[in-house]
Amino acid sequence: MKKALVVLPTYNEGGTIKKLIEDILDQNKNLSNWDVEVLINDSSSTDDTAKMVKDLHKKFPKKIYLLETKKEGLGKAYHQAFVYAIEHIQPFIIIQMDADFSHNPNDIPLFLNEIAKGADFVVGARYIKGGSIPKDWGIHRKILSFVANWVIRLGFMKPKIHEWTNGYRAIKIWLIKDALDHIENYSGYVFQIAMLDYAIKKRAKLAEIPNNFIDRKYGKSKIFVSQYIFQILTYIFVHSPFIKFVIVGLIGFAVDFGFAYLFINKLHIAKTPANMYSAELAIFFNFMLNNFWSFKDKKIIGDFFAYLIKFITFNFVSSGSIIIQGVGLSLALKFIGDKNINVFGLISLNSWIIYKVLIVAFIIIPYSYILYNKFIWKKK
Repeated sequence: MKKALVVLPTYNEGGTIKKLIEDILDQNKNLSNWDVEVLINDSSSTDDTAKMVKDLHKKFPKKIYLLETKKEGLGKAYHQAFVYAIEHIQPFIIIQMDADFSHNPNDIPLFLNEIAKGADFVVGARYIKGGSIPKDWGIHRKILSFVANWVIRLGFMKPKIHEWTNGYRAIKIWLIKDALDHIENYSGYVFQIAMLDYAIKKRAKLAEIPNNFIDRKYGKSKIFVSQYIFQILTYIFVHSPFIKFVIVGLIGFAVDFGFAYLFINKLHIAKTPANMYSAELAIFFNFMLNNFWSFKDKKIIGDFFAYLIKFITFNFVSSGSIIIQGVGLSLALKFIGDKNINVFGLISLNSWIIYKVLIVAFIIIPYSYILYNKFIWKKK
């Protein structure tokens, strides 16, 4: 019999907590291989949440645990509960769930089924077939939720992972133990993103199940939108290899552009070969900065020859960028024209500059990121 521990962070959830705990424990009636228990971490509620839990504990003394802590944010509450669970309860998995009935406890067997199939981390996904968000949400909240998920998906270049922010999850305890130091730094809702990001980098086996998110009927939401958006963007900027790669690419583009401008306007080299030469000069710079910053968790390790082999491979892969850029510029200059273009009535630019910017932004950067991950900085 494996133990599944449902963790409920609470703050003034007196309107729902009693029935929610009873509904969670009722799942045991239909489970033969799992023993479901509940850990509540109450963050100094000013209502009778803690008292209700204590009363229920008398009825189910071996099924219910209560932590009473200071109010320090969702991430901190989960971290405290994880530490307590590891030290005192030792479950096989932990299920995260909101304490306001936004998450249906009857879905618990669906999470357990995916864990039994071998998943290490199961997410309840609102944006896959069968999942949904509340129909009565205002348009601004629907847009915020949808856009936030897509910003994260694209920011980490993980479009196949449909759900990053929903808090209904099941996670094996080994993964939580590994993640404790990482997630300790995130006290707010961005903790959810940090936990999933860590699981991906640890190559945990992920699964998604449809989740019909229900808007709370009691109490008030604890999310501060502006703070949440800032935390999301900050986390992506600091931890996304793709964002770092883009920054390196922009710096490399400045190097590339600077030399291209020098070759064309000062040395009077033809536009197409000049751009190919300048692109090659930027490759070495990009290789070094990507290795020690963008992909530092997969940094090349070894002697001079290890670096040399990787750099040759890097050049070979990057040659595709040079060819794409050369061919793209040639075609653009031939079919669109070589002329000055007025940009928003503010500045007049030679057309090759605009063509180069568009080719780099929409073709070279995605192409390079995918191939560099595949051939240079592979997962270890």
